[in-house]
Order: sequence, then C-alpha cells, then structure tokens
Amino acid sequence: MEDILSLLSTFKHQTKIQIRFKDVDKIGHVNNANHLTYFEIARVEYFNDVFRSKINWQEISMILAKSEITYKLPILLEDKLVCYTKISKLGNKSFDTEYLLVKTTNGKPELCAFGKAILVCMNYKTHQTVVIPQEWKSQIIMFENL
Repeated sequence: MEDILSLLSTFKHQTKIQIRFKDVDKIGHVNNANHLTYFEIARVEYFNDVFRSKINWQEISMILAKSEITYKLPILLEDKLVCYTKISKLGNKSFDTEYLLVKTTNGKPELCAFGKAILVCMNYKTHQTVVIPQEWKSQIIMFENL
C-alpha cells in the first residue's frame, strides 16, 4: 500500500468518476473501453481547473494522438472510483498526460488501471498543429511544478 500512496502523492488533480450501469458488461466489470472515457472526463476537469480561463475549443484545441492503458484490477458498478491526472511532459506542440484509476476498498486505495496519452495542440480552423499557447504552458508549469 505504501507504493500506491507514494504514487498518488505525485498527482495533484483528481476527479470522482460516476460509474454508470451501462458501463458494466455481462461479467459485472466495467468494460475496458470505458477507461478511455473516464480518462477523458478527468482530462476535461483538469483543463477546467488548471486553465483558469475558458478554452475556445473551436479555435485552438488539442487532439488525442496516442493512448495507452494498463489494466490491473476490475472495476465494479458499486466501486468508488477516482481518476488522478497530471501532465508529465511538455513539448513544443504536444504534451503527455498520465492517469490513475483508483478505487477504495476497506478504506485502502487500489490501483485499477493506469494510462498515458499524448495530446497535440491544433487549430481546428486551419487543421494544422500549433505551438502550445504560452498561457497554457505557464498554468501547467505552475500547477505541476514542472
């Protein structure tokens, strides 16, 4: 348990995830495809909390370039689930995000899955990649202490 607690201490942002009945498969587990949705929910909450101004998604936004998930434990409908999120690396036009899906069992955190994604900044009007806006970079650096 010490390992999970030290891992959680490296993440400053967390989002409670509501597990919906439709997320659960015939076996009673949350279907693996839902993990990406949980990461997306947490990522949007992260941006809302860290980028203190509203993002104009129609102009400069981001696109998911790569996503990886490692599954550790099943998630069940009744589980209390939290997604921990951080930006771990800033590039010129892209950044890496990391996620932990953690449930609490008998008062102890359990790692259900972890993931990593690469997001690329993009101008949706021109359909071209763009440099990460300086305001975003500054807010991420300040929040994450990068």
